[in-house]
Order: sequence, then structure tokens, then C-alpha cells
Amino acid sequence: MSNYALVIHGGAVTMKPGELSPEEEAHQREGLSQALQAGWQVLHDGGTALEAVETAVRSLEDNEHFNAGRGSGLTQQGEVEMDAAIMDGRTLKAGAVSGVRYVQNPISLARAVMQESPHVCLTNDGAIELALEQGLPLKAPSYFITEKNRKKWLEIVQEEPISAMHDTVGAVALDKDGNLAVATSTGGIEGQLKGRLGDSPVIGGGTYASNEACAVSCTGDGEVIMRGALAHEVYARVKYAGQPLVEACRAAVELRDEDLKGDKGMIAVDKDGAIALEFNSNVMRRAFRVGEGEPYVGIWKDE
Repeated sequence: MSNYALVIHGGAVTMKPGELSPEEEAHQREGLSQALQAGWQVLHDGGTALEAVETAVRSLEDNEHFNAGRGSGLTQQGEVEMDAAIMDGRTLKAGAVSGVRYVQNPISLARAVMQESPHVCLTNDGAIELALEQGLPLKAPSYFITEKNRKKWLEIVQEEPISAMHDTVGAVALDKDGNLAVATSTGGIEGQLKGRLGDSPVIGGGTYASNEACAVSCTGDGEVIMRGALAHEVYARVKYAGQPLVEACRAAVELRDEDLKGDKGMIAVDKDGAIALEFNSNVMRRAFRVGEGEPYVGIWKDE
């Protein structure tokens, strides 16, 4: 099989015109392009879907213009607590971490949980101890606190009206061997309560992959996505209802809309290489490349 594909996202959010400066938009487009190229190259060279999604997400975690890794939002206490998950569609093995500090690439720690522990999810100190055991790079708190996020945090604690980011980064891939994988990583919501868990590390909530159907990574209001189990909703619609991927994602975004109000977005790829990018916000930072086709990068809904 040669129909490989990679789709990535850098968060879905509703924004007023002018809230995203031209400079910041340019940085985000460049970051999406770099992450897409890094992950796509893995697939193009015959690497696994799992390697490709980890590579793409690591690139976004290292970029301070996205809310994951280095650019993570700050809790009410002005600290960083990061969540991430990775899942192998071939084996249904998964790894996740939550409430993690100091770890440069939470997605690589999630993969270590999957491969080096008997568990699916580790939190806080337990996750950090595994990072130390595995020799993963750690950074001082100052590495994660960017000027942009510190400013937003100050506005929140001073109770100024701003739209808090609840962004996430993620990737889904189909490799040349027909295997699917997903990776999702987030710095959470600015001003969140200490210990808050988002949808990203919840398997079936914001992250799910199975070779028999599809791989899905969600972004938006984490509490809403968790309550709808939206990643698994897409999988179930594809597998059991036989819905085309785009239709399944659209239905998941609209699921119980009166009860599940909020920003919802998702990227997905199915076992045949079809892709979907669905969202109800006016912004979703996104990019994809299928096979040797032209890469696509978009931010606003109408592009």
C-alpha cells in the first residue's frame, strides 16, 4: 500500500477579527508547515504512523506559538500542567500523561507510558519519574512560560475580559503498511484550576485510533469533548454505522449540540486514506498532506 496520509491541528477556537495578529498568524502557519513536513517525511521514508504522529506533535510542542509543550497555558497559580496521549491503531495500545510539568515533550512521555509501563495513563510525579527513568529531556519552568502566555495569565487573574485559549495540538496518520495512529497534546486552558484534566489524554474522549476504522484527534472545549466521547463517537459511526469519515466527524461535532455547547474540532484519517477536518469554530489551525500531493495549511474557516 502507498496511500499514506498525515493530518495535523494546532487548536480550534472562536476568535474575534483582529484578535490574531498578522505576525502571530504567520508564526502559526510556519509552525504548521514545519510540523507537517517533519511528520510527512517519516511516512514518505517508510516510517510508521506512530513515529509520524509523535514527530509532528513534538515539533508543535517545541513551538511557543501553540498551546502545548513550550507554549502551554498557565493555571490559576501561574504554572504549567500538560496532558498528552498517543495510540497505535494496529495494536490498540495507548499511553497518556496528565498534569505533567518540566517534560519538554509530553507526547514522547506518553509513548514511554505505552511502551515502557504496564499502564495507559500516568499523572503528575509518577509521570515525571518515568521521564527521568527514560532519560527524556526536562526543562526549567521558565522554558514553558512565554511572554504571550504570561500576559494572558495576568489578564485572567486580574479578571480582564479576554478569550482564554483552550487549544490543543494533534496529528493522525496512515502509513504505507496501512497502520493508523494518533497523538494529541495540550497545555490546557489558561487560568484552569490546578489538577484539571482535559480531553486530550482521555482515550476515546479526545484521542482514538483503530486500524479497522480510523484515527481521530479532537480540539476545543475539553469538558464538552469528554462528555460526548467524541473521538470514539467518530470511530463508532465509521465502524458500526458505515458512515463516510467526513459525515461521521460532522455528526460528532453536532452531537447533542444543545447539551454539548462549545468549540469542537477534530481531524481524522480512515483506513483507506480518506481525511476529515471538521470544526464549529471560526478558527482551526490545520494542515495535511496525502501521499505526494501538495501540502495544505489553513487557519480560518473560510480558507
